[in-house]
Amino acid sequence: MLTPPRSILSEQLHQAVTACKDGWHVLRHRGPSQVQFWFIALAIGIAAGFAALLFRKGIEMLQSALYGTPDIQHIHSFAEQLPWYVLLIIPICGGLVVGLILHWFTPDARVRSVADVIEGAALQDGRVETKAGLASAFASLITLSSGGSSGREGPVVHIAGVLSTWVSNWIKADGITGRDLLGCAVAAAVSASFNAPIAGALFALEVVLRHFAVHAFAPIVIASAAGTVINRLEFGDVTEFTLAQPGALQFYVELPAFLILGLLCGVIAVALMKAIFFAEDIANHIQTRSGIPRWLRPTAAGALLGAIAIFYPHIIGVGYETTSLALTGQLALHEAVVFAILKTIAVAITIAGRMGGGVFSPSLMVGALSGLGFGLIATGIFPDVSGSYTLYALAGMGAVAAAVLGAPISTTLIVFELTGDWQTGLAVMVSVSLSTALASRLVDRSFFLTQLERRGIHLAAGPQAYLLAMFRVASVMRPPDDARAAPVTECWDMIAEGIYVDVNATLEAAMPVFDRAGIPFIPVVSLSGENAAPELQGALFHVDALKAYNRALAATAAEEHS
Repeated sequence: MLTPPRSILSEQLHQAVTACKDGWHVLRHRGPSQVQFWFIALAIGIAAGFAALLFRKGIEMLQSALYGTPDIQHIHSFAEQLPWYVLLIIPICGGLVVGLILHWFTPDARVRSVADVIEGAALQDGRVETKAGLASAFASLITLSSGGSSGREGPVVHIAGVLSTWVSNWIKADGITGRDLLGCAVAAAVSASFNAPIAGALFALEVVLRHFAVHAFAPIVIASAAGTVINRLEFGDVTEFTLAQPGALQFYVELPAFLILGLLCGVIAVALMKAIFFAEDIANHIQTRSGIPRWLRPTAAGALLGAIAIFYPHIIGVGYETTSLALTGQLALHEAVVFAILKTIAVAITIAGRMGGGVFSPSLMVGALSGLGFGLIATGIFPDVSGSYTLYALAGMGAVAAAVLGAPISTTLIVFELTGDWQTGLAVMVSVSLSTALASRLVDRSFFLTQLERRGIHLAAGPQAYLLAMFRVASVMRPPDDARAAPVTECWDMIAEGIYVDVNATLEAAMPVFDRAGIPFIPVVSLSGENAAPELQGALFHVDALKAYNRALAATAAEEHS
C-alpha cells in the first residue's frame, strides 16, 4: 500500500523536529568540550590582554624615566628642549642593551615579531619560540623606550603567541586547536593594545591564521572582547586619536581623488617596505665584511637614530604625537613630506639594525603624513569641490597601513576604531582597496610574508606552496626492509649518477627531482661529511609523496571551511 505524500506543512514540521534532534545530539556530545574551549579562549584573552597592557605601561614608564618627560604622548615636543647629547646617548645605550639581550638569549640575534607568529600558525601547529620570544619582547621594550622608531604591535603579537604556545603545549593541543588558541591570544593582544575589538578579531583571522573558518570565529571574538575590557578598565572608552572635526566628503566628485590617493599610498607602502629590506641587506653586508660582533649592530643603529633625533625628535618611539598632528591638520605641507621621509628612514634603520618593534604604528604615521600632504595639494587645487584635507590624512593612514600589513579588512576597521570616525568609510575603503591591490603585486602580498619569503619560507602563495616543506623525507620514505622497498641495486646506480635526496630534506626539495628525472622513486641517503660516502637509508616514491601532499591539502581545506 502506497504511503500518501506529506503536506508541505507536515514536511516542514518533520524537518524542524529532525533538526532539533540533531542539535540536541551535538549539544550533548560536543557541546561541553566546545564550551570548555571557549573558557580557555576567555582565559587566554584575559592573559594576553594583561600582557599587552603591561607591555604598553612598561614602555610609558621607562620612556618617561629615560627622557624625563611627564607626558609621553607629547614626547617629541618635550625632546626638542633636551640637550643634543641626551638625544644621542639614550638610543645608543638602548641599542647596546638590546644587542646584548638578543646575543645571549636568541640563536641568531634576531627579534621575533609578527612574521614568526604567521610562520608558527602555518608550519608549527600554532607554536612559536618561547625563550627567543620573551627575549625579543624585552628587547623591543627597551627599543621603544629608548628612541627606537618602530611600533608595539609586533612584540605584543609575539608575546601573545608565547602565551598560547605554553597553553597548547600544556594541553597537548593538535594543530587546529593550537592555531585557534594562537588566534585567540593575538586577537586579545591587538584589542588590548589599541582598544579595537573588531579589528583585533579580524587581524587574527586575516593576518595570522589567514582564513575565516567559522569554528575559529566565536572563541577569537570572545578573546578579543576580553582584551578590550582589559584596555578599557585602564584607559576608559577612548580612542587613540582625536580628530579635530568630522570628515566631510563631497561625494562622487571627490572620490577620484581618493582613488589616486590609494595608488599613491600603495607606492609609498612599497617604498617603506623596500627601504627596510634594502637597509637590512646593507647592514648584513657591512656586518659580514667588517666582522663586527652581532651585539654591536643595534648599538650602531641607535647611534644613527640618535643623530637624526637631534634635529628631528619626531622619529622617537611610536610617533603618535606626530600622527595626531597630521590627522588634525596641524602640519604644513613641507613638514608632512619631510617627516614622512625621515620616519621611513628611521624605521628602516631600527628594523635593519635589529632593535625590535613592529611596522604597523610607523605605517600609520607615514600614511597620515602622506595623506595630509596629498590632501593639502588636492584641496588647494580644487577648493570648491573638496572637503576637509584631514580626511585625506585619515584615508592615507589606512591605505599605507593596509598595504604594509596586507590586511585591508582589519586595517580599515582599526582606523575607524582608533579615530572613532565611522562617517568617512567610503573614502577610506576606496583608498585602502587600491593601495593593497597595487602593493600586493609589487611585494609578496605583505611586509610579513615578504620577510618570510626572504628567509626561504614560501607562505605567500598559499598552502599548495608551503605544505611540502612540512614533510621530512624520512617520514614518507620506504626503508630497505619494507616489503615494497625499491631495489637496492637500482638505488646505488642512481646514487652513482648523482640522483638522490638527503634524509633530512623535505618534500619541497625532493619534488623537483621527480619532475626533472621523470623517475618513480629517489634514493634517500644520509651524508655524514663532505668526503664521506653516502649511506642508503631507503627510497622516496613519487606516489607516496603525492599522497602525503594530497592529505595535507585536504586537511587544510577542511580546517579553513569548517
